[in-house]
Amino acid sequence: MSEARSRLLATATRIFYAEGLHSVGVDRIVAEAKVTRATLYRHFPGKEDLVVAYLQGVSEMERAGVGNILAGHPPAAEALRAVAEWIAESIQSAHFRGCAFLNAAAEYPDPGHPVHQAVLTHREWFLRTVTELFARVGSSAPEPAGRHFVMLRDGAMASGCLTDPAEAGDTFRQGVDGILRHRLGSGASP
Repeated sequence: MSEARSRLLATATRIFYAEGLHSVGVDRIVAEAKVTRATLYRHFPGKEDLVVAYLQGVSEMERAGVGNILAGHPPAAEALRAVAEWIAESIQSAHFRGCAFLNAAAEYPDPGHPVHQAVLTHREWFLRTVTELFARVGSSAPEPAGRHFVMLRDGAMASGCLTDPAEAGDTFRQGVDGILRHRLGSGASP
């Protein structure tokens, strides 16, 4: 990746996450990244291509975070709790502004739009990952358990913006423990 492309993505990532996608113009990104408009358009044919690249970068970071958790091959219930802990910590971080993907979906609601498609691709990966963990731990219904986990995560992300982030993170952790106890019964360690 060229230095200019890296600067554009880093700048866009910082500004898009902090201020939103539609509210940030190309001129501002170009100015803050210290590149020309021609350089931006050489790397990204349009602003929406930059938005998709931003979301793909966030997805790669989240995949790497989950990958780090799974790299040690913990038992599935421990892995689910570790993923929940990682998410709760992100909600409680200093500059938390919600889920980049939920924010993007709110700004690009058309399911056929490339930005919305990037959101769906990431969500499908995340749902598949947690569902596979529920299946590995022996859940009799891994698909509903995975969907429940994702819905709790979405709610915690929204709550972390609207209320006390510490409370939202703690409630999410408790919710995941509840899913494990309810769905897995004796198969989950307390």
